[in-house]
Amino acid sequence: MPDFHSLLTQFGPWVVFFLVAVESAGIPLPGETSLVTAAVIVGSSQQGSIAEIVALAAAGAIVGDNIGFWVGREFGLRLLLAHGPKIGLDEDRLRLGQYLFQRYGGAIVFFGRFVAVLRAFAAVLAGANKMSPLRFFLFNAAGGITWASIFGLGGYFLGAEFHRIAGPFGLAALALAVTGFFLFSRYLRQHEARLIAEAKAALPGPLGLATQTAGR
Repeated sequence: MPDFHSLLTQFGPWVVFFLVAVESAGIPLPGETSLVTAAVIVGSSQQGSIAEIVALAAAGAIVGDNIGFWVGREFGLRLLLAHGPKIGLDEDRLRLGQYLFQRYGGAIVFFGRFVAVLRAFAAVLAGANKMSPLRFFLFNAAGGITWASIFGLGGYFLGAEFHRIAGPFGLAALALAVTGFFLFSRYLRQHEARLIAEAKAALPGPLGLATQTAGR
């Protein structure tokens, strides 16, 4: 981000809040890069407050994710019900998606904060799959605060060297997520009928209004 220093000078640390919030809401922007860069600048110049940078990044993550969650909750399921069958997502599979997300959605929301692709879309997926708002808020806040603290303090104390660490870490996290998705998809294909039966028992009624009894 070659002009980020001038942006930080002009708008202050709120530029970090904005970029992180917009990325978290589902629009891919360099939120993580802005956090690390701002932390490096504060650490090298000893001007500004790293606590403020970390707090604004965490707040941006929480606010942006809640916007994405609302968008997914209001429009995501409606679009999936209307167009899902065109790509093989019939009502049984959509119900299964809700069931699985309510069981494991907390981990997806928390760890998704550290994976480039999931960071932008995990909240939308959580909303579309009708994850409990309170449960989403708790895991999202925990993930946002942890992520902002690790990357903000890492950039502050390690300086530009942290970019070299954060890059491979991000790639490793993405590779792990892709591998996990492949293995999980294979498991679903092999046990789909049993899992759909479990989903119907756990989430009876109309798909969009299913009782949320599977969360834990």
